[in-house]
Amino acid sequence: FALSGLGLLVMYFLMLTFSVAYSFESDAMKLFECIAGFGLGGSAIAMFGRVGGGIYTKAADVGADLAGKVVAGIPEDDPRNPATIADNVGDNVGDVAGMGSDLFGSFAEATCAALVIGAQSTDLVRAGWDAVIFPLYISAVGILVCIAVSFVATDVQPVRNEISIERVLKMQLTLSTIAMTVCMYPICYMYMPDQFYLGANTFNTACVGDTSSKCISNGANAAFACIASGLWGGLIIGFITEYYTSHSYFPVRELARSTETGAATNIIYGLALGYKSTIVPVCVLAFGVWLSFSLMDMYGVALCALGMLGTLSTCLTIDVYGPICDNAGGIAEMAGMPDDVREKTDALDAAGNTTAAIGKGFAIGSAALVSLALTAAFVTRSGALEDGVNLLNPSVFAFLLIGSMLPYWFSAMTMKSVGIAAMEMVKEVKRQFDTIPGLLEGTPGHAPPDHARCIKISTDASLREMVPPAALVILAPIITGTFFGVRAVTGLLAGGLASGVQLAISASNTGGAWDNAKKFVEKGGLYIDVPKRERAHSDPVEGPYTGAIVRNVDGSPQLISVRQRKGSECHKAAVIGDTVGDPLKDTSGPAVNILMKLMAIISLVFCDFFMSINSGKGLFLAGN
Repeated sequence: FALSGLGLLVMYFLMLTFSVAYSFESDAMKLFECIAGFGLGGSAIAMFGRVGGGIYTKAADVGADLAGKVVAGIPEDDPRNPATIADNVGDNVGDVAGMGSDLFGSFAEATCAALVIGAQSTDLVRAGWDAVIFPLYISAVGILVCIAVSFVATDVQPVRNEISIERVLKMQLTLSTIAMTVCMYPICYMYMPDQFYLGANTFNTACVGDTSSKCISNGANAAFACIASGLWGGLIIGFITEYYTSHSYFPVRELARSTETGAATNIIYGLALGYKSTIVPVCVLAFGVWLSFSLMDMYGVALCALGMLGTLSTCLTIDVYGPICDNAGGIAEMAGMPDDVREKTDALDAAGNTTAAIGKGFAIGSAALVSLALTAAFVTRSGALEDGVNLLNPSVFAFLLIGSMLPYWFSAMTMKSVGIAAMEMVKEVKRQFDTIPGLLEGTPGHAPPDHARCIKISTDASLREMVPPAALVILAPIITGTFFGVRAVTGLLAGGLASGVQLAISASNTGGAWDNAKKFVEKGGLYIDVPKRERAHSDPVEGPYTGAIVRNVDGSPQLISVRQRKGSECHKAAVIGDTVGDPLKDTSGPAVNILMKLMAIISLVFCDFFMSINSGKGLFLAGN
């Protein structure tokens, strides 16, 4: 609530400050173009939080897992592992600060896009200050609604057992969406004019016999429909994400069962799950864009994005829940607390992984809508594209392909960065095990592990490795606009959005599913049919038995179900899948959000610069 309220408050005060230099009545466009810098700042810090934080947390997490479980064979978060502190710090850096900055950037950019597009409308400006800053009212109402709904989870129906954890968190999100929908209806009628035109002309002059989507009739109902489509679209995406990443449902349980035949089938099933999980979210986003554009042109798309972010406070709450529980489990393990404490924190952490995946679904969906809205603001601002963009234009199509490639280039950089940093971490942990007597064995009185060295490795790696992907995202639209013009930039943004949203969803859901499949095995939820064996002379009474296979009359072996737990072959395969998925779900997948949004906001901020170069045609295409 503090983060959402602070972002809203700072933006409003910026608007009041700039209104001193640019009068709202005469210079509304210049006023709100200045505010676009607020969105750029939000995305810049989100790049640091998401990319740098993601590299930090996964370098520590993957390094600690590999060194602890695979190399040394000790439990997760064991106090003997020098990388455990870095792992716990990383949860806060990547999952808390990273997600917070990502959603804050989405809020800032969606609001900026709506304000820039709205300020182009003469009718909206004439309707007054309240009509133009209507996007801020959406976020303000959302904060109040989320505060009110939070009392349901804390006082009315709190969590009482393990089964109710996910249910209460989902109920919180559902109630926030319902309450927000109800509250927005009167707000739309209070502040939106009935008729207006999204352009320099007025409704009465531009919309005579014109059925363009820029001619808005019944503005309150149209705005409400756009906002509601974003609200409920976000909820659907969140629940679909939960279905594909929670071990309460079939996909993750099927993924866990695939570990019976080893890590390779687990990897194959996980990738297939991630690709399949993109179908419904992309269709929901497509429907939201179509409906919003049909009703209110690109201004409607911006309102749809703000609607999806209307429950921002609740989304942040349920997302940060996961890393808090993860850290609690790590502290319990390091402090040597009883096993029943760790079982409780593991249950909370499993639910937290699912809620974090829901939060990532919201972040990706809103990032796609925000990117499209910012692209629309860019197209609107550059008057050269007023008649639309021809997809078959050579420069547009060429840069559409290049833009589609950028998310893969970006993901390759971030994935390799995690791998490089994780290798450094594993080598450092192994060095400490080899050079500190008694550390690995846990001999009483041994010297403590050097946690500071591992933290330094993650910190240095995150700062060093985030530079190339950040440079790619920042420079790509600037170079394209400077040399090839605004049409090429439009193709670049469209391509990055089209491929980026699907890559982000599949990567995030694949990693989340692998993580919860491992937890499903660890909690004893997986049973594998194995041949029944007789007890050998040296076998313990409680098993396992290693004697001859017991067979039926027809010679076929008798099968019994054996529960798989930590240390089993299925668990080892699940750990490999989880380790591969860590950088997908916490680094590369969510970081693609930043690529989509930051390229679009940079293009909007630099629009006037691009237009100053040969009337927006660029240096290379000036003669075309």
